[in-house]
Amino acid sequence: MKLPRYRARALRSSYWKPGTDYKHKILDAVRGIVQRGDVIVVSEKAISTAMGRIIDESGIQPSLSAELICKFWMRKVWAYFLGPLTRLSRTNISRLKNYPLEDGARHKQLSLSYAGLLASLKHGSEGGIDVSNLPYSYASIPLSEPYKIAYEIKSHIKGRTGVDVDVMIVDSDKTFSIFSFHMSSRPSFVKGIKNLSLFAFIFGRLLRLRPRSTPIALASNGICAEEALQIAAVSNRVRGDGAGKTAWDVAEHFKVGVSQVSWEMLESVSHYPLVIVRRIR
Repeated sequence: MKLPRYRARALRSSYWKPGTDYKHKILDAVRGIVQRGDVIVVSEKAISTAMGRIIDESGIQPSLSAELICKFWMRKVWAYFLGPLTRLSRTNISRLKNYPLEDGARHKQLSLSYAGLLASLKHGSEGGIDVSNLPYSYASIPLSEPYKIAYEIKSHIKGRTGVDVDVMIVDSDKTFSIFSFHMSSRPSFVKGIKNLSLFAFIFGRLLRLRPRSTPIALASNGICAEEALQIAAVSNRVRGDGAGKTAWDVAEHFKVGVSQVSWEMLESVSHYPLVIVRRIR
């Protein structure tokens, strides 16, 4: 199937802290710009943070399983076998060799509780749990019903502007495609995308399959999985990574420890939680 070409525009916004009225923020950003048939692509993490779906990992008591994952699986299996096998960068492999034992165990305990064992064995972004571009020891939890939120945003925009748009919620965690088969390493509610958890990342990287950001939910009647993935990829290219792609990158950007990044630091950086994607006719 031949897909159309797209034009994408990232919309700058203030950092969405817990309690932010994200629907109002989205409406203000797109009003007067959006056209019928546009796709409004929204970051899942931005919505999760605004909704208060974040957890302070510093208060978590790790189990023996979480500690073993850090000491053996992360520092040994990922650092010396899976990391090189999946062609992770030297920087990331070095980070895995020195994976933090205490803070890392708390994070793995959170992922065990919310995402399960298989997802917790991934080297990062376990089941959609994310710690990048968040302050202190906070982690964002994936939306439980993102499809409802996507339709609420779509309805809110149409009700206030009269413009009928499609809405997509995305995560930068990758989906790998081989022909018409699409496998993600985290849950997605988009038909045609299969969650294979850890195996999706390993097979996708090992076989050098095409990686694209993962559409989590879609409020549209006419967008298939392949087009959704293409739109997600286009939006990710123009959005950027905020203060950094990983928690380590963010900490290095601000020259502080990983758990010392503050709300004020994050607010000082440009954020683009929204992207308008328009088909070129």
